[in-house]
Amino acid sequence: MKKISLLGATGSIGRQTVDVVKQHPQHFKITAFAVGRNLDLAKQWVLDLKPELVSVQTKDDCELLKTEFGHLPTKFVHGMDGLVEVAVFADSDILVNAVIGSVGLYPTLKAIEAKKDIALANKETLVTAGHLVMEAANKHGVKLLPVDSEHSAIFQALQGENSKNIESLIITASGGSFRDRTREELKDVTVEQALNHPNWSMGAKITIDSATMMNKGLEVIEAHWLFNIPYEKIQVLLHKESIIHSMVQFHDSSVMAQLGTPDMRVPIQYALSYPDRIPHEAKRLDLSEIAKLHFNSMNFERYPCLRYAYEAGKTGGTLPTVLNAANEVAVEHFLNGKILFLEIEELIERTMESHQTIFQPDLETILEVDKEARSITQSFVK
Repeated sequence: MKKISLLGATGSIGRQTVDVVKQHPQHFKITAFAVGRNLDLAKQWVLDLKPELVSVQTKDDCELLKTEFGHLPTKFVHGMDGLVEVAVFADSDILVNAVIGSVGLYPTLKAIEAKKDIALANKETLVTAGHLVMEAANKHGVKLLPVDSEHSAIFQALQGENSKNIESLIITASGGSFRDRTREELKDVTVEQALNHPNWSMGAKITIDSATMMNKGLEVIEAHWLFNIPYEKIQVLLHKESIIHSMVQFHDSSVMAQLGTPDMRVPIQYALSYPDRIPHEAKRLDLSEIAKLHFNSMNFERYPCLRYAYEAGKTGGTLPTVLNAANEVAVEHFLNGKILFLEIEELIERTMESHQTIFQPDLETILEVDKEARSITQSFVK
């Protein structure tokens, strides 16, 4: 029985993690979880999952849950301290970090210090402070198990392989909601249109990131840190079916690919069951039914956010922190109807251009730069 702490329990990845746990009660148990403001679902899971510890965002919500569930042995906490308490919870073996945004960084670092293995779905943790996270993981002997389908695919393709034989990583991208539109056709797209992803069911923020291709940019930076591969050896390939989740090319010209239907529960379960595999009730891949798979090279003029991510990653230091912070603010404004879709990339570019990169930043510097970048992006919003 593997005991799990779960951050971001009511988000898309969090809910699917709960699905996996409910499918396999003999293998997994969630002993602690953290949510934002979705109290209705949190209440349901307090009863269903019977966790020992639950964290919510605000003190008021925490007090409400204490009142309603005072008859249960569950402990309720709140805020960043609550997130950390869930992350390092003694009665758990692995932390699933499924929160959205850089808020996941500090709890992850504390969990690593507590020698918890990490199933990582929070891209921003490695994008914002990859050097600190990998240094801490190596120091404490902690496994970082990727949950993103692309990184899980690479991780699976590398099982039993020697990293010295890697020639390149090939990360596939669906192209997002607007993959068949020109840039001219993107000027007046709506939030509803942007949230209509053709393949995947994901949260709002990641779906917008998929449409701008920033999601793939963040994945490139994440892959750099997870697999210790230089950016020059990480490619992005458009693949609209989302059947091949990513590939590894070796220097003998062999290519290893991981295939499957678009179902995030599969990589979630693999991260939780690793190094074993257990049965899963997912739709089986039928290539005869699909018949054709399509691939196209990446156009950086069509998707400038991907170019920004490569530039930030190669520059290093605090620039990836700025990239991520600016993107989070810009996407939030788009979702709230305050800016147009194409203004997302404009805000990111302006914020990056305004920043003087600091190299080898410590955690305090990263957190300060993150805060400053958000303020600068905010000031650019008309």
